[in-house]
Amino acid sequence: MARLRIATFNLESLDEQSAAPLSERIAVLRPQLSRLEADVLCQQEVNARPGTGADGPRPAALDRLLEETVYCGFNRALGSLPGHGGPSERHNLALLSRWPITAVSQLHHELVPPFSYRPLTAAPPAKEALALSWDRPILSALIELPGGRSLRVLNLHLKAPLAVAIPGQKLSAAAWRTVGGWAEGFFLAAMKRAGQALEARLLLERLFDAEPQALIAVCGDFNAEARETPVRVLVGDEGEAAPHGEPGRRLVPLEESIAEAERYSVLHMGRPLMLDHLLVSPALAAWPHRAELHNEGLRDEALDPLAAQPSLGSYHAPLLAEFEMPE
Repeated sequence: MARLRIATFNLESLDEQSAAPLSERIAVLRPQLSRLEADVLCQQEVNARPGTGADGPRPAALDRLLEETVYCGFNRALGSLPGHGGPSERHNLALLSRWPITAVSQLHHELVPPFSYRPLTAAPPAKEALALSWDRPILSALIELPGGRSLRVLNLHLKAPLAVAIPGQKLSAAAWRTVGGWAEGFFLAAMKRAGQALEARLLLERLFDAEPQALIAVCGDFNAEARETPVRVLVGDEGEAAPHGEPGRRLVPLEESIAEAERYSVLHMGRPLMLDHLLVSPALAAWPHRAELHNEGLRDEALDPLAAQPSLGSYHAPLLAEFEMPE
């Protein structure tokens, strides 16, 4: 049997211009990528810089990171900023594949419209509603596997649990005027995170309608743990959804096969959190598989900024799943 290795890795604002020199970051990140030996690699937080002439922003830091690795020759899909035709300067999605990528698309409010919301704590009081949209799109790619099979991969980076700015409630980028204003902003961040998870689930429903036995992997930084709303929406929680809906549409969280004490991808204020996930369709989960988390030496994302030296790696651990592909 041939193997299929799928991985997801938040590269933590990979950029040519950062607190730590890119060459030093590459020296840490490149061995992590090589260790994964991934056939399909989903990446988050890939920054881009303006090009010259007619060229738009390009992920030059990612290009440098992939040099002298097997991934340099992989097929690539890069997310773009909706309405601009090219990648954003900050936090793009990237997908690398050993095998041909036959179709690439993005999902950004095609199935769930922006929220219309009038802030309650705005100062002065808001006269009109705000339109709340996702921070970045969902990147979708169709990959041609050996043997004529197709794998659908969704790469996600959901809204971080950082409060959305409320008009008149921010004293500075990091300071709020009132606790109530912060609380409303935190609530709106949760709405955006859950709303985009819903859009991804509605896309999954369409994919299952078209092909009930589809091979699907949903990967990325969900900024939510297993029992939080975004993950439950994406998984299709069996306790509520299955008795009233179609069977066989629950995604399988592959990290569940990892020992609970080792099941974390982020450290925050000393707490281990599982924020990065790799969910697969029942047809793909039926293939023999195993999962790995490379979280050795992970630094605390909340405490580390206080340290004298910034982290050269990432505050997220790579998550990997290996499958045996049937003949």
